Amino acid sequence: MSGKSSNGTAKGSGRGTDPRRAEASASPPEGPDRIRNVVLVGHSGAGKTMLAEAMLAAAGATNRMGSIADGTTLSDSDPSEIHQQRSVVLSVLPFMYDDVKVNLLDTPGYSDFTGELRAGLRAADAALFVVSAVDDIDAATTALWGECESVGMPRAVAISRLDHPRASFEAALARCRQAFGDTVQPLYLPLTSGTDVTGLHGLLSGTVSDYSEGERQPVVRPAEAAELAAAEEARGTLIEGIIAESEDESLMDRYLGGEEIGLDVLFPDLETAVARGSFYPVLATSAETGLGIPELLDMLKRAFPSPLERRLPTVAGLYGSRASQLSCDPEGPLAGEVVRTSTDPFLGRVCLVRVFSGTLRDDSLVHISGHGLADRGHPDHDSDERVTHLHAPLGSTLRAASYCIAGDICALTKIGSAETGDTVSAKDEPLLIQPWEMPEPLMPVAVEAATRNDEAALAKSLAKVAAGDPTLRVERNAETHQLILWCMGESHAEVVLDRLRGQGVNVRTVDVVTPLRETFAAPSNGHGRYVKQSGGHGQFAICDIEVEPLERGAGFEFVDKIVGGVIPGPFITSVEKGVRAQMGKGVAAGFPVVDIRVTLVGGKTHSVDSSDAAFQSAGALALREAAAAARIQLLEPVSAVTITVPDEYVGAVMSDLSARRGRLTGTDSAEGEGAEISAEVPEQELLRYAIDLRSLTGGTGRFRRAYLRHDPVPTGASSEMAHR
Repeated sequence: MSGKSSNGTAKGSGRGTDPRRAEASASPPEGPDRIRNVVLVGHSGAGKTMLAEAMLAAAGATNRMGSIADGTTLSDSDPSEIHQQRSVVLSVLPFMYDDVKVNLLDTPGYSDFTGELRAGLRAADAALFVVSAVDDIDAATTALWGECESVGMPRAVAISRLDHPRASFEAALARCRQAFGDTVQPLYLPLTSGTDVTGLHGLLSGTVSDYSEGERQPVVRPAEAAELAAAEEARGTLIEGIIAESEDESLMDRYLGGEEIGLDVLFPDLETAVARGSFYPVLATSAETGLGIPELLDMLKRAFPSPLERRLPTVAGLYGSRASQLSCDPEGPLAGEVVRTSTDPFLGRVCLVRVFSGTLRDDSLVHISGHGLADRGHPDHDSDERVTHLHAPLGSTLRAASYCIAGDICALTKIGSAETGDTVSAKDEPLLIQPWEMPEPLMPVAVEAATRNDEAALAKSLAKVAAGDPTLRVERNAETHQLILWCMGESHAEVVLDRLRGQGVNVRTVDVVTPLRETFAAPSNGHGRYVKQSGGHGQFAICDIEVEPLERGAGFEFVDKIVGGVIPGPFITSVEKGVRAQMGKGVAAGFPVVDIRVTLVGGKTHSVDSSDAAFQSAGALALREAAAAARIQLLEPVSAVTITVPDEYVGAVMSDLSARRGRLTGTDSAEGEGAEISAEVPEQELLRYAIDLRSLTGGTGRFRRAYLRHDPVPTGASSEMAHR
């Protein structure tokens, strides 16, 4: 998210807004009960962004809908989004519907940007799953439904793209029931004329929203007798589903006994069941024609919960001290969380903040706390800063605001230390919100500055990018000295590189070097002679060593077998230093030498010309000579890998692991998620595994890895790997 100025529309939007509506959505609501925070969830291409555009237009927040192809949507203003023509970052799109402020959180649908989606879930109080009426429901969306279920998040389903020639509401509903369960029930049934959807039959109200005139605001009329008869079965199923969730246990008996249950009972029970996450309404929509958008807005307002109805994240005092559980009270202690961070060339760092408790005010002193993400390259940090610029965001547009109450979302600029996941609290009462779970980035990308002059700019820009992206891990490999960006996949890596280049950094990717090691495959002897004479004191050191391999992981042993003091004690230490230094540089392919025993068995000194430096050089020469006379074995890192996949992919995954030189160590049940496969796999074979596993399993597989040991590289692969 970025903005050209604090009061203007982002560059390139080409959009008009209703000033009165825009001002209303920028003004703080009267209380948390007048707020709905709704995250849009669904596979890439399901239609989330255009559905958001249609809702904004219907609510009067914009004068017309934008276009993904033209790069004019309010949510997709990031250059990477315009280039890729899909969402890659979280964006907030608030609008007023009647007297309620709805904060729509548009999230990416592609799995590379799961971090942005998780941030949207953290900031929201309910989820609207967007399912295409044309395409299948992918496994990632099904898994996300289960994730929402585990935390009790209220959900509804919008079946989108009903204007498409191949669209089928009935087929899409069947797919929803298969993926999400039988508790998803339509509130409206589409009415068709030929292949066109011309209206929606409200199953509870018995009315029809007639869209046949092509207007986005339908004409509402009573359903005709034939329409009522056609919908009778669906209406009965819906009513039974609502009654099953009612707290009035007598309702079902009354309904089955033939009593007509009034709308004054059904509507409140429906709203209660949706708000507590036990019933999931389905709505039919088309962003292109406006079909179902008014009905969807009404459902968001009436059935989705306010922030008052949701449990807040766990909070503690700094460094583990206890703190009382917060409530969504504008008068309570301040506790907010940075759910997204970006960098704007004019405004600097821009932070989206969900305020969970208290009121965040302009020109107030706050405490910024970031703890628990040190393993992602975000060291723990604390600082006090003054809020000098508080805004109400609308996509990439930032509008000045004076305060933000509990339950609402705002944007802060000029907060230099804040990063995604940080807690914003009062200076005199600092708090720490437990970070949400982030996926582990498992695809390495090696980068380097194109020129020496770009190195400082790369380091500075990379720190800015990493501050806003907890799914990105930056590592300087101690063995290969490469700068590694651990990403979620190719698209994530592309976005990260685009952001670096967008900040003027000339950066290029290079092959990832696997940190190999070397060892001796058999015993060998080495003679180190370092004798130089160039006027004055010369250099004289001679040593003889024996080298023998040790077991894997044994490390290095140095044994002194000098007899008769032919090499004085201090120079023996010098020989060891020289051997160790040469081991670090390698003796064959430039990789560190490990798992050997070096025994010093003889040598000569000179009373004047021998020195510490000379014997260090002799020790290094002796090891190199021993290596030249022996066979050097390359060792490659091997990881312990655990892969979780649905049962139907187990065979394919096992075959693929065998092709990667993997060794299967076991399989087990994954508690309803399929199978868990354990294997030992060379790290060289895992460089692109995050991408390949996703392709192999249709996006359903996931894995974790941990370094295990170094094993010998097979003879056929040694030459190729040594020259990488």
